[in-house]
Amino acid sequence: MPSTTVTAYAAPASGEPLARTTIERREVGAHDVLIAIEYAGICHSDIHTVNGDWGPQPFPVVPGHEIVGTVSEVGAEVTTHRVGDRVGVGCMVNSCGRCVNCRNGDEQYCVDGTVLTYASTDRDGSTTQGGYSTHVVVDAGFVLSVPEGLDPAAVAPLLCAGITTYSPLKRWGAGPGKQVAVVGLGGLGHLGVKIAHAMGAEVTVLSQSLKKQEDGLRLGADHYFATSDPDTFEQLAGRFDLIVNTVSAGLDIGPYLQLLAVDGALVNVGAPPEPYSVPAMLLVSGRRTFAGSMIGGIAETQEMLDFCAEHGIASEIEVIRAEQVNEAYERVLASDVRYRFVIDAATID
Repeated sequence: MPSTTVTAYAAPASGEPLARTTIERREVGAHDVLIAIEYAGICHSDIHTVNGDWGPQPFPVVPGHEIVGTVSEVGAEVTTHRVGDRVGVGCMVNSCGRCVNCRNGDEQYCVDGTVLTYASTDRDGSTTQGGYSTHVVVDAGFVLSVPEGLDPAAVAPLLCAGITTYSPLKRWGAGPGKQVAVVGLGGLGHLGVKIAHAMGAEVTVLSQSLKKQEDGLRLGADHYFATSDPDTFEQLAGRFDLIVNTVSAGLDIGPYLQLLAVDGALVNVGAPPEPYSVPAMLLVSGRRTFAGSMIGGIAETQEMLDFCAEHGIASEIEVIRAEQVNEAYERVLASDVRYRFVIDAATID
């Protein structure tokens, strides 16, 4: 397939509504895979990007880094995927492949700079465009295999929200005998609860209110507490081995650090625009850790997908038509979704 024009939804400029347009996809190279997109999840990062919250962007921008589709064509040297395979693409589509982080399977921390799925400069100098589109061409090394038995629409958010929570839960040892708290029950948090529960940890949700308590317990939480209640922080002091903070808004970190046991870790996966204030004494007094985590590498992302298939884990979703994307953005900002929007790509063309 030569370089071709495909239909997409793009933000023409910062803060402007997304609109139907056309973009060029590159020719399928020897190591590339052409994917006919079936579903594209809506991530809060998409909204941050098109609203300019994270700085200037190379507009027009086609968002979308939670992509599920089927392989339509493979390059001459591709052996990992075949035409007709159901596959996924997450937050990155290239890296140098040579640096110590890439060699260790941490392509997301590529020393030369990870190529993100959209609004990023690819190795050939072109600007990447994401999954709110009918087709995408991706280096085969960054294409995941979607296991059978899972709803493909509900798999899409796993490619960002799923790996974003799986990676720190695995790295910091969530499992039997461990007390794990998830801050926030949103797009990230609801998958964090499901995954931590499947790993065997005792799971607590820490949310502003109790309005989602029934959902939290249904999804696998053992306990649910409102952080707006001051008694919560007294009652839970020193309890947790691991707290995963999924909230993208600023928090007063001190009270959450006090919830950690000795050697406990508070891992931040949300990305608020303002800096945190971290009381050093609360770290040193309990040998506590305040850390951050992004997504995972390609191998770990595949591991996460296989884990989710084994345990029947997928995102709780609301499937929308492409022309509803701007309304969906407003609803995400209003926390009016349980728990991820997914675009039906068949409605883009």
